This record gives sequence, structure tokens and C-alpha cells, in this order.
Amino acid sequence: MKLILFFVVSILFCSLTFSQEDIKGSKDHPLFNRMPGYRIMHYKNRDFDVYKNFRNENGKKMTVEGHFYYFQYGIKKGEKKASGPQVLRNYMNAVKKVGGSVILEEGCCNVYLKLKKNNQVTWVRVESYRDAGSYQVWIVEEAKMEQDIVVDAKAMLNDLNSQGHIALYGIYFDFDKSDVKSESEPALKEISKLLSENPSLNLYVVGHTDNTGDFNYNMKLSQSRAEAVVNTLTSKYGVNKNRITSAGVGPLSPIASNDTEEGKALNRRVELIKR
Repeated sequence: MKLILFFVVSILFCSLTFSQEDIKGSKDHPLFNRMPGYRIMHYKNRDFDVYKNFRNENGKKMTVEGHFYYFQYGIKKGEKKASGPQVLRNYMNAVKKVGGSVILEEGCCNVYLKLKKNNQVTWVRVESYRDAGSYQVWIVEEAKMEQDIVVDAKAMLNDLNSQGHIALYGIYFDFDKSDVKSESEPALKEISKLLSENPSLNLYVVGHTDNTGDFNYNMKLSQSRAEAVVNTLTSKYGVNKNRITSAGVGPLSPIASNDTEEGKALNRRVELIKR
């Protein structure tokens, strides 16, 4: 009986000791250390994910996507707890010190931050309680998902012949900009191949947006993005400029509901339409 009791006590002691350590496989994000006396209780590190609970300066929900990190820090036994405002101020000051900004501060214990450095946008949310026995940090290094599947020239032609148009999701732009990103190359190559193999085919390249933001601004953005695609195809891939025409219709032709983030993502697209 004594042997069993000793064994149980030993297990409990080991568990308590282990619970003072960071969860296996976890580590702090390179941008931030942690508050003194805290350990990592929960940890996620995903190459790509969509975080839907960020908020803009007006307090409205917005979605950010890219390399995703999640941390829950808990106070170690015997260590002194920080206060919730103390946790938030530390992160806010750290971000502002390197040129970042506070997007929104909610009450005592929830803050949204943004840092742009070396053309990398990083979004940070920190949430605590007033008595910070634990606190949470979400970090998203903004990036588009690497597109592993690209619609090829043959599939494009099939859809153009059967439906008269095809929506493309392999052409990428930075947020709120019209410059075509290098990750778009596989899709652009297939469009070039499509036109090369079908000399009688002429196309409209049409830019689309979701309904977020100002209508007139979205119309201009969709037009400039379509023009950027056409310019890239003609200048870099040798496509005859007389065969492709740009147009922008902003939010006027959705293919899904703009009431959900998933629907908005589908509506942000470039389409090829038979001319």
C-alpha cells in the first residue's frame, strides 16, 4: 500500500513539475518574448490559415490570412502575475517601437496591432484578463496561400467553350494594390499557352471585387487589376495586345453571397470571358 501511495505521489509531483514547462514543440514567435514568469500552455503554428476574428479600427470583424501562430501563456506556480493592461501595454509598446501601430484597443484587455517591416505585414491580437493568470496571442504573417493546383490551358478552353467564361484564383495581388505578384506566374503561363494554342480566341480579362468598402474605389481597383494582368501578359509573355481587353466591374457580378467571408473570397477574382 505504501509503495502504491509513493508511486501515485511521484506521478503527481512529476506532473506538477512538467506543467511548469512549455508545451512540447512550442517556442516564442521571433518578434516577441513573453511576460516574465509565464509558460506556453497551448501552441499552434500553421504554414497557412485564415483568422476571422481580427478587427479593424472601426471595431468590425475582418479576415487576415497567412502563416498563423497561436499562443496561450499561463503563469508558472509561485511566479507573480501581471495585470491585463500590463500585458497589453508591453505588446503595444514593442510593436510601436519598431514602427508598427495599434489598430484597436478594446477595454482593458484586448488589442489589435499591425506591423509592416521589409514588405511583410504582420497582424497581432493580444487578449488577457484584468488579473492575467493567462493571456492569448494570435499572430498572422500576411501571405496568400501557395496555390498547388492551377487550372491548365485545356481546362480553361473547355470552360470558355461551354460557359463562355472562367474564374481564376491563381492570380494574386497585394492587399489594396494592383501589382501582379510573382506567385501568379503559373496561371499567367497557362493563359499565354491558351492563347498561343488557339489563335482565333480573343478574351476579356475582367477584374472583380467583393462589396467591402467604397463602391467607386472598388470599381477603379478592379479595372486597374485587370489592366495589370493584360500588361503583364503582353509585356512578359508576348501576348498580342489586340487579343486581350481589360475591364473592371468591381462588386457588380458576385458569384457568391457577400454575407460570409467565404463568399467574399470567391467574389475577389479575375475572369476570362470569350470576346
